[in-house]
Amino acid sequence: MNVEEILATLVAFPSVVGTPNSAIVDWIRDYCQAAGAEVTVLPGPEGDRSNLFVTIGPRQARGYIISGHTDVVPAGEPEWSSDPFVLRREGGRLYGRGTTDMKGFLACALAALPELLAMNLRQPVHLAFSYDEEAGCRGVPHLLAALPSLCEKPLGAIVGEPSRMQPVRAHKGKAAARLEVIGRSGHSSRPDLGLNAVHAMAGVITHAVAYGQSLADGPFDDNFKPPYTSLQVGVIAGGQAVNIIPDRCTADVEVRAVPGVSPSSLLEPVKARLFDLRDSGFDVAWHELSSYPALAPANGRDLAAVMTELTGQEPLTAVSFGTEAGLYQQAGIDAVICGPGDIGRAHRADEYIEIGELAACRKMIEGLGALLAA
Repeated sequence: MNVEEILATLVAFPSVVGTPNSAIVDWIRDYCQAAGAEVTVLPGPEGDRSNLFVTIGPRQARGYIISGHTDVVPAGEPEWSSDPFVLRREGGRLYGRGTTDMKGFLACALAALPELLAMNLRQPVHLAFSYDEEAGCRGVPHLLAALPSLCEKPLGAIVGEPSRMQPVRAHKGKAAARLEVIGRSGHSSRPDLGLNAVHAMAGVITHAVAYGQSLADGPFDDNFKPPYTSLQVGVIAGGQAVNIIPDRCTADVEVRAVPGVSPSSLLEPVKARLFDLRDSGFDVAWHELSSYPALAPANGRDLAAVMTELTGQEPLTAVSFGTEAGLYQQAGIDAVICGPGDIGRAHRADEYIEIGELAACRKMIEGLGALLAA
């Protein structure tokens, strides 16, 4: 199968984040095993979705990981010009959900698999495909925990998020949480008899926004735009009607942190203000939605030099969106982002990838194999 045929197959699996992924994992497993690769399926604790790990070459040697995720965001945008789960070719573009983020990268790795197997590698290439990346990188920690039993410590990981095939050395970290306030309902004419959860949440949000503005005072990292940690309240929900005292309100908050700052710790002042509401008779709850660390530029330049050799492009220092690369680095594995497509096309209607980008990505992966076979 060529890369376009493989991509069409992958896109046809509606592997939306947070849903079972056995269909796409089983297909990838069967494809890789039929080619002669060693495959391990790693079920997650959810019971209905799995990570997948493939080894090409000798397990006892140190090699590189090609890392991607099998899940995609939902495709409910009404602006789609065609079925988002049917690959559509138009000129030099291939349209469909996940083409850029990031089934295009998976298709390139799978298309390169037979060539890698024929190289008789002296050092291995591993394919590490995770689940639920779009929900805050929930699947890959389970894969990383199993890694010591799967291979020798990798020399590095190439995370194929869309970067126009330019290597990227750093990104911000993220933490997100859902705040919940539970009050007491009643008729709006007797506010003295109720506890208005929306009003209470408004105070927490006002505090969170002011606190978020203070984060703009630093610390700074000029590699990022903006060069400081940011906070946003992205979703608020509560109330039934204007004449009913709302007894419940939720708000979703996120921080995006520069390297060297723990994203989760940055939410602690917001959490503290939320829990202060208990003194006024409210019940409250804090639900962690996601958390992953920033990717800091590696101290050495070994992986960056390899990527420059493979792509012909000098690495970009940083991007502001997050990936699984920070978790690889946290596990002691040098990581870099490099993949086909553009992040600006992701998570929107008529997502597409260019055929030339797929060709460049496959060339990069096969080039890595050639380095390990030399």
